[in-house]
Amino acid sequence: MTEGDTATPSERRRATRLLGRVVRSGGAATVALAVASLLLAAASTAFPAVLGATLDAVLVGDPGSWLLWCGLLIAVIVACDVLDDLAAGLSSARATARLRHTLLRHLLATGPAATRTFTAGDLSGRLVGNAADAGQVATVAIWSMTALLPAVGGTVALALIDPWLCVTFLVTLPLLAPLARAFVRDAAALADRYLQVQGRVAGRLAESVAGARTIAAAGTADRETERVLAPLPELHRHGVGMWHAQGRIAAQEAALVLLLELAVLAVAGWQLSRGRISPGELLAAAQYVGLATGLGATTSALGRLVRLRSAAGRVAEVLALPARTYGSVALPRGPSPLEFRGVTVRDADGTALLNRLDLVVPESSAVAVVGRSGAGKSLLAALAGRLLDPDEGEVTLAGVPLPALDHDVLRTAVSYGFERPVLLGETVSDAITLGLAPVAQSGVRVAARAARIDDVLLRLPDGYRTRCDDLRLSGGEIQRIGLARAFVRPSRLLIFDDVAASLDSVTEHHISAVLTGPMADRTRLIVAHRASTAARADLVLWLDGGRIRACGRHRDLWDDPDYRAVFAPVRAETAAACPAGVP
Repeated sequence: MTEGDTATPSERRRATRLLGRVVRSGGAATVALAVASLLLAAASTAFPAVLGATLDAVLVGDPGSWLLWCGLLIAVIVACDVLDDLAAGLSSARATARLRHTLLRHLLATGPAATRTFTAGDLSGRLVGNAADAGQVATVAIWSMTALLPAVGGTVALALIDPWLCVTFLVTLPLLAPLARAFVRDAAALADRYLQVQGRVAGRLAESVAGARTIAAAGTADRETERVLAPLPELHRHGVGMWHAQGRIAAQEAALVLLLELAVLAVAGWQLSRGRISPGELLAAAQYVGLATGLGATTSALGRLVRLRSAAGRVAEVLALPARTYGSVALPRGPSPLEFRGVTVRDADGTALLNRLDLVVPESSAVAVVGRSGAGKSLLAALAGRLLDPDEGEVTLAGVPLPALDHDVLRTAVSYGFERPVLLGETVSDAITLGLAPVAQSGVRVAARAARIDDVLLRLPDGYRTRCDDLRLSGGEIQRIGLARAFVRPSRLLIFDDVAASLDSVTEHHISAVLTGPMADRTRLIVAHRASTAARADLVLWLDGGRIRACGRHRDLWDDPDYRAVFAPVRAETAAACPAGVP
């Protein structure tokens, strides 16, 4: 492995196996490509011999059918060349589409775990750019292998014309081998580093696009531009390095190939002067030595294969992430308490983010989870609905470990409301009923009214049929559509991760009343940053440093000054919302 080549042998083998699967996914187009390439190589190999024989026949005044054979071979070469290009495009397109489909499905199957390993921009780059590169492997591999056939055929033809021509060629040929090895070695290291830097640029660009409003408000557009583009000099260095390596090898190879051709033609001319070969055979030899030295195209193809393997390696890294598996167990009827048993979650450095957590969320209760930033609130919410799995311990619903539940059972039993919901689907109605069987419009409106968004949606140009792409809503209004999506599902467990963050005080008061009132038949886990939300909950879970510091009613915990400090930024607002000055 060269210096800077970060790919391990196992990673390179994994990339190679992936490329093998990509080749097979090309289907009939790949077969057509192979057939067309083989026919093109065979016709190209036969053409110099036919051309030489035609010249000899013309010189003796009896061309016979040789001119017809020349024309026929030219027609075959042109037809195969056209079919070759068409099949290459179809094969690459089909393989790329299947690889992207596989990668996207795997990303969704891994869940949020993928974004803990790779940034969103980096994942986009791998899904779009790297998958497209890897999808070309069948074309490049077939062209590389069929390019060897004329080279081998040219060498054999030289031996058939005159053994000394073949000997002269074979003696000088080994001079090209070290060049090919050096190029492949250098190109592999440079391609790996180039794609890594490219991924960093894509990740930074995605962050900037997501934070465009913040950047504009802070007036830091120039500084952000510099941050995003900071890796460009390194990207440029690796890219130029690849071209320099290819140019250096190409120049050295061209000089050696020219000397090789001159040597073979010199011997051919000497043999012609001795009457050992004919003028037509001299012409054929000149053509065949060009075919036999086709290692130039092979070296270029090897360089492309190296880059494709690097791209496939980046795709394979994502596919290597373990996909979340599900069981086949259904939830029993009856009470559905949520329980955490010795749950521990660690970060990449081994630090415990949640440490041996034991907790029971009673059936049909509303439990508020509070704590300072970084205490583990959102992590607890993700574990509760199995968006993430713990490193140790288990989470159960109605006594059944979440991994044992059937996928559809789990996703029906648990609903989420997020701080920043993403509206997926064609229309607003689709966004609310996402993932459900058809729901009556009356049920959608009931959920929207509970989320205090029905009146807003009715004022839209097409009401609930308004396309999501045409929405011009505030962050709080979009958040309430996300709440309606959680309310419309017949779930036993509702999990709300700071859903009041973008709501005004009046709307937050109404939503909190809904969470603790009409939904009393469901178990609710609410990540809360406002004291008013915690005050309405049946129970408050106070997290501190990944542990449960206390668990009880908000009124009882309020005597602790450390607990009050958790809500310090909203103290004034919550004091007015609760009786007797107690939030």
